[in-house]
Amino acid sequence: MFGKKGKDEVVKKFKKEIWTGIYSYIILNLLKKEEMHGYAMRKSFEKLSDGKVVPSEGSLYDLLKKLRKSGIIDSFWVEERGRLRKCYRITKLGELILKEMREEIKMLKKILEVIE
Repeated sequence: MFGKKGKDEVVKKFKKEIWTGIYSYIILNLLKKEEMHGYAMRKSFEKLSDGKVVPSEGSLYDLLKKLRKSGIIDSFWVEERGRLRKCYRITKLGELILKEMREEIKMLKKILEVIE
């Protein structure tokens, strides 16, 4: 009935694709407000979603690396309690992209409200 891939596998892939874009959008919004390190971002995701949406460390750091390589965010080192931590901040390019993404999200919200 579901072809070579089972339903669960297809749903898992579809969710991953959706969440990758949403995670990027959330990260840019968080960094627009303040510079932060990855652990603080994970805690922010947890707080914003009441613990329901928290990217894995691997997923988050892979995404941060991708955003940094694209010039959307920048990273720098800070010492915190005697320990070096990599922090991130949004770039000017990232701010421009975030502005456009906000418009896309508004349009997407309208479409979803109509079809549900």
